[in-house]
Amino acid sequence: MEAITTDFDLYLKGFGLTVGLFVASGIASLVFGALLAAARVGPISVLAKASAAYVTLFRNTPLLMIFIFIAIAMPRIGFTFNFVEEIRVGDWNISGFFFRACLALTLYTSAFVCEAFRSGINAVPIGQAEAARALGLTFGQNMTNIVMPQALRAVVPPLTSVQIALAKNTSVAAAFGIAEATATMRLLGNRYGDQTVEIFFFIAVGYIIIVEIVALGSYALERRWKAAAR
Repeated sequence: MEAITTDFDLYLKGFGLTVGLFVASGIASLVFGALLAAARVGPISVLAKASAAYVTLFRNTPLLMIFIFIAIAMPRIGFTFNFVEEIRVGDWNISGFFFRACLALTLYTSAFVCEAFRSGINAVPIGQAEAARALGLTFGQNMTNIVMPQALRAVVPPLTSVQIALAKNTSVAAAFGIAEATATMRLLGNRYGDQTVEIFFFIAVGYIIIVEIVALGSYALERRWKAAAR
């Protein structure tokens, strides 16, 4: 317990960065993934093919390789992300490394979010979209007002799985200079070598809490929508 009680501030800061990575990447991937899904099922062939190519590329590329490209290769070819170095959120500095980690996680997770949304869109009866077109609704109006509200109810479980995977994938950032929870575990393990099991246990508990909050939020949404549908 000494490792946690003595350096509890490090523990909190580590999970603060983990939650920050998760929330920022989660919101960005939901927005970008929804746009990709709309493009993939849309009437514009070029956008549909580009979206499909994106999903194929990023879904089949290991997350570590995406991190290596964004954190190491991109700065060497001139993309340094210096514009985020001076941004502050409360007491936190948003460093270039934090931004790169969010970018890597967003690009990777968006491919899975896109497929989750696409499965939900395909679950909506095609007659609904045809009726909307017959009434003169544009593709954007059809997606916003008819298809997406129904698709969202079907995609909550797969989107929850994607977001849970994202929460755990934030640990990859530890290898690229982000002092999040996994990096904190390594630091405390080096400092308190005789308490490795205890440190691992408390870090694992932190991840379990994050995952359970996401799962409970998903369960609450499902129950609310089921009650509304009755």
